[in-house]
Order: sequence, then structure tokens, then C-alpha cells
Amino acid sequence: MRTRMMLLSAAAMLAAGGAQAQMSDGVVKIGVLNDQSGLYADLTGQGSVWSARKAIEDFGAAAKGLKVEVVFADHQNKPDVGSNVVRQWYDVDKVDVVVDVPTSSVALAVNQITKEKNKVFLVSGAATADLTGKACSPNTVHWTYDTWALANGTANAVVKTGGDSWFFLTADYAFGHALERDTEAVVLARGGKVLGKVRHPFPGTDFSSFLLQAQGSKAKVIGLANAGGDTINSIKQAGEFGITAGGQSIASLLLFITDVHALGLKTAQGLVFTESWYWDLNDANRAFAKEFAPANKGNHPTMIHAGVYAAVTHYLKAVTALKSDADGAAVVKQMKALPTEDKLFGKGTVRADGRKVHDMYLFEVKKPAESKGPWDYYKLRATIPAAEAFRPLKDGGCSLVN
Repeated sequence: MRTRMMLLSAAAMLAAGGAQAQMSDGVVKIGVLNDQSGLYADLTGQGSVWSARKAIEDFGAAAKGLKVEVVFADHQNKPDVGSNVVRQWYDVDKVDVVVDVPTSSVALAVNQITKEKNKVFLVSGAATADLTGKACSPNTVHWTYDTWALANGTANAVVKTGGDSWFFLTADYAFGHALERDTEAVVLARGGKVLGKVRHPFPGTDFSSFLLQAQGSKAKVIGLANAGGDTINSIKQAGEFGITAGGQSIASLLLFITDVHALGLKTAQGLVFTESWYWDLNDANRAFAKEFAPANKGNHPTMIHAGVYAAVTHYLKAVTALKSDADGAAVVKQMKALPTEDKLFGKGTVRADGRKVHDMYLFEVKKPAESKGPWDYYKLRATIPAAEAFRPLKDGGCSLVN
């Protein structure tokens, strides 16, 4: 009897450790790569590290016999720095999956390296729609948002309400170029005109000369194809020049709740923009924010933080189903085969091109009198259904699409 009990105990231990035993090096290692110290730190940074760890905890990895570790690094918004970190992670530190990566130029570099090394790349921070277009990869999933979705959500709404002449103020790197391109296409398709465009250094501090050009164009709308600190400074300086008071509108083509918080409602009120997630949309989002804020200096989560949580959750589901993390392309294939479902984005799918599909939302920043408390900044103007929110699969030029 004692021998039988020992055999049963050994079998139970093997079963509990089965998931771990199949993993490369016995552990799933997740690398969170983003801006930890610069103009994108608030909207990604340590908040994304916390979100990845929270996803692991909520997934119950330890109870499932899955050993998961998180490492993180600052890419400083530089492609060469990001590339060096990722090569070190893949070749030496045995990282299996890289997560987040704002700054599209960095993300495009990581995308290529990940394919070469047959690992996995889960994009939450980067925006360029080229990641599921001409640069699509069997090893990459683009989760949270992209330039096509932002352009179609915001530009459609602005042109419909009379904003039919535009001037673009664009960050001079891959993200800004893609956002300008995708937004201009929408404006022109809706019968609008583009009266001019100017590209500013990334990151930027003094936008005065660029804003004066925009003001002089007499365009009804000044489209900001930038993000984070660049967006905050552009909007502040536009106010100082009296641009909105003079009748021109500012269209912030990528805006985060941390940007609105930095600007204050008095300055940001009335801005219309597109996002994929907001902390106060439902009870599950509010619960996530309630846990996030105390761990992140009182800040509330951005859509990027929510995307990191959701993408890591789905990745762990795929790895568990495969019982292996060794073949990155196989893991992404499993992610595409499994329907997505998590508490922050609900049900959805990952398409053949790697695009995660879900609803997007058109928001407007509240007036100070409309806000009921801290971080109560948005009012919902429209829900853009998943079927309309992202570029049609056939139009992206992705080689993975038959």
C-alpha cells in the first residue's frame, strides 16, 4: 500500500509540473520593453510591467504548474537600443516573448528580430498599422490599437462635423508618418482637403514655428500626429498662441488619459479622439484601475496597460494549450486559433495578419463642470464595432493573408 501511495504521489507531482516541464528552460520568460524614463513613460513604463505581472497572477500560472518570470528594460525610444536589448534577451537571457514596445520605429525593429529568432512579439504600445500590413510577421500579434483605427475613428467624426480642411503637425518618425498617412487618406476619401503638413523632431519641446505655420494655413483642423509629451506640449502651446480661440480646432489623433491628466480639463476639454479602452467604461475596468492606481503613483491605466494585461493573458492560454513555448510561430498560430476573452477587452479574435480585433471608442474630453472626480475625464460619443474598427484584412498587403 505504501509503495502504491508513493507512486500516486509521484504521478501527482509530475502532473502538476507537466506544464513547466514542457517549457523551454523550464520557465516562460516575458520581457516588457518600453520607455521607462522619457516622454512615453507615463502611458507605458512601469505600469506595463505591473500589468504583465497582474496578468500572470490572475491567470493562476503557479497553480497550473507554470513558472513565469518578467524582466523589463528601457529602450529610450531608440531602435538601436531596443534592438540590442532584444538580441541580448533572446540569445543570452532566454526571453520567450517581448511585450508592449511603444515607438513604432523600435517596434518594427523588434518585429524583424523576433521573426528571425522565432520568438513572440505582443505589441500594445506601438501604433503603426504596418505591423499587420507590409511588415506583418507570423510571430507578432498587434493587440491594442493602430494608426488605421485611430485615423478612421477620429478623422471620420471630425470631417462629418465640418472639419474638412486639415494641416498636419507630425512627429518625424515611423509612427507619425503612418498616422499622418492613414488620417490623410480618410480626410481625402470623405471629400476634405489637406492644406499643408510639417514634421517636427522626435521628441520635441518647442512647437512654436510649426504651430505658426498651421495657424497661417487657415485650415479648420490641426491634426496632431504625435503622442505623449509631444502631444501635451503641442496642445499647451497651441493654447498660448490662441489658435483654438481663433476658430481652428485641434484633432489629437492619439491621446491617452495620462495626457489629459497632465493637461488638465480646462485645457483639454472638448478634444475628440479614439481609444480602445477606458477605465470607467464598466465594472471590470474600474476594478482593474482600482488595483492599478495605488501601485502606480495614483495614475490610472491607459489602453496600453490594459492591452499588455490582455495580450499576456491570451499568450499564457496559448502556451498552456500547446504545453510549450519553444516555437514562437506555433504559439502565435495557437493564439489565432483560440478565441480571445479576458475581463478588459471581452471576446474577440486574432486575425491571420496578427491584428487583434475588438471595438474601438470615440471619446470627448469632459468640461471641468462635467467631471465628478479625479480621472473622470471622458464621455463616450460613439462605439465603433469591431467589424469596422480596423483595416479590412484584404487591404493591408500582409503576406500571411491568402
